Amino acid sequence: MLTRRQMLRRTTGLAALGAAFPAWARIAKIPVGLQLYSIRQDCAKDLPGSLAEVARIGYKGVEFAGYHGRKAEELRKLLDDNGLVCCGTHTGWSSILGDKLKETIAFNKTLGNKFLIVPGGLPAKTFTSLEGLKETARIFNEQSAKAREEGMYVGYHAHGGDFKKLEGETVWDLLFANTVKDVVMQLDVGNCLGGGGDPYATIRKFPGRTLTIHIKEHGGPKGAPVGEGEVRWKEIFELCETVGGTQWYIVEHETGAKPIESVRACFENLRKMGKV
Repeated sequence: MLTRRQMLRRTTGLAALGAAFPAWARIAKIPVGLQLYSIRQDCAKDLPGSLAEVARIGYKGVEFAGYHGRKAEELRKLLDDNGLVCCGTHTGWSSILGDKLKETIAFNKTLGNKFLIVPGGLPAKTFTSLEGLKETARIFNEQSAKAREEGMYVGYHAHGGDFKKLEGETVWDLLFANTVKDVVMQLDVGNCLGGGGDPYATIRKFPGRTLTIHIKEHGGPKGAPVGEGEVRWKEIFELCETVGGTQWYIVEHETGAKPIESVRACFENLRKMGKV
């Protein structure tokens, strides 16, 4: 049993230790993953080597956009061999419909992934009428409920066209206003800004929905890595960490003559910003 004096001494010591570190250092950082579409040519030529290099750079996870002809078991071994985790998969609209969802869930369980993100390809009527959009939202809600029973999430990834107006509101806002909270809003910061959207207001408008987010630059020099364009990254990170419920930052960089060097530059800039 500790005496009262010993207890006070220990409490004082812990308080002093806490004061020695800034608040941000005492908060667990959101892990940073890489959307493998960023280095798709490298992955097509040498997936094992590409994953090894991603891990060497310092990324903690990867989001797949295609599997390069490999089975889930093969992919999981490559991830495990490199100390990486699967922080998401971009999976087609058809892969979450009907019985296909069961196959998709089984594949992703093997990968160890819980985020099934549709990257595009929604029915055309989603963008042309409110009735069509609500039908798409209904399907997202139904399939999301089935995925949640298996510990997974269904979500949708942003492209510029999602921020066009439909009856006075953006398609993006209408879609997420008509879906349940479990449907992940995978905002892509660069795509949102490029389509005329407002990523800062969007995260605020849908609290707890940004479980994963694409960290992509907008503006600045052509091919600018994260941190060298016009995005207000400090604000984005603060929103993700206070409002968005974000579990993963996922870098995506689609341009550059040397893709692996571009994603390395993105990671190093995130390090300078204190995010890794």
